[in-house]
Amino acid sequence: MSETTPVVYLKKPLPPRFIQFGWAATSIGLILVLAAYAVDHTRASYNNIIGLTLLAGISVGALLLVALEYLAGAVWSTPFRRVMEFVAAATPLVILFALPLFFDLHNLYHWTNAAIVQSDTILRNKTPYLNVNFFMIRFAVFVGLWLLFNFFLSKNSKKQDATKDQKLTTANIRWSTLFVPVFALSMTFFGIDWVMSLEAHWFSTIFGVYFFIGSVLTALAVATFLIVTLNESGYFVAGLGKDHYYSLGALIFAFTNFWAYIAFSQFMLTWYANVPEETFWFIARWHNGWQYASVLLIIVKFAVPYGVLLSQPSKKDPAKLKFIGAWMVGAQFFDLYWLVMPSYSKSFVFGWMELGFPLLVVGLIALVFAAKYNNNNLVPIGDPKLQRGINFHL
Repeated sequence: MSETTPVVYLKKPLPPRFIQFGWAATSIGLILVLAAYAVDHTRASYNNIIGLTLLAGISVGALLLVALEYLAGAVWSTPFRRVMEFVAAATPLVILFALPLFFDLHNLYHWTNAAIVQSDTILRNKTPYLNVNFFMIRFAVFVGLWLLFNFFLSKNSKKQDATKDQKLTTANIRWSTLFVPVFALSMTFFGIDWVMSLEAHWFSTIFGVYFFIGSVLTALAVATFLIVTLNESGYFVAGLGKDHYYSLGALIFAFTNFWAYIAFSQFMLTWYANVPEETFWFIARWHNGWQYASVLLIIVKFAVPYGVLLSQPSKKDPAKLKFIGAWMVGAQFFDLYWLVMPSYSKSFVFGWMELGFPLLVVGLIALVFAAKYNNNNLVPIGDPKLQRGINFHL
């Protein structure tokens, strides 16, 4: 296909089973969430934190992938960039997931208890950062920035379908240049606020990177699953194939290795320094059944995706990419569960209450994706890089 060949994009409705899955997952998830809050309010709140951080990681991570394409001038991902834009549209739901937690902060975060803080030197020294007012201000600023960048990046992209104005690409490059450092800082502190401060005595200078790399990896996995699935059913344009898939598989493989490197570095430096303010966090995850979860996390989030995607052909294999795409969402949930739930229970605990929020997150993302799909083109037909993206070959 030459540069001058017009792109033929024929939009067709999503299959009914996609919408049905979204409603089923959302309904079952919501029922389980409400039941969990009725049975054990505290445990449900800790699971709410998992759901909140899972949703934020996928939606805002997807927006980062959009920004990276503009910033890097990549062409291979242009034909299916809208998948990431549609997933990023779920970002406003972060507010809904956070609202119940704001009414339960004193039950979850001991640094919100003034009496405890005054009698604890470490917490008292962290008070300028760890206080309820500043915590809520940071959340509002982070979400406000995410929504702002999401609005302009998606608005310009959609407008370009009609105008084919290349200046809109230039505008989005500028927005992306600003968003990348905003993402790195905001997602770092978002993870510190909602997850790391559950055990506010803990010190780690690597946790922020650990958190946002896991988020980006999960967003990439979600996008990969949707891209391969939709392309196999003819929802994009002719010409997309295994060369495009290879780039997706290679990125998942690279981010998986980077996540493992960061995770090991955090553990190794803590073990080597042997400082009580750091070691207690890992010790808690190596007793009372949590040691099995710790070993399982290494297998689930590193060994399995590493083994599946190690060979070059596997990075082009649609079946393996769809499997890993779904697998990594579960792996991220398990990672967040491993980060959060030892703060709730010293002994390993897992049951039906832990299933509600991940189901709700997956279901809502599917419904948001469907709604965006119905009102927008899945292919950015006005993007000047589209033809080169379709013609991309390794």
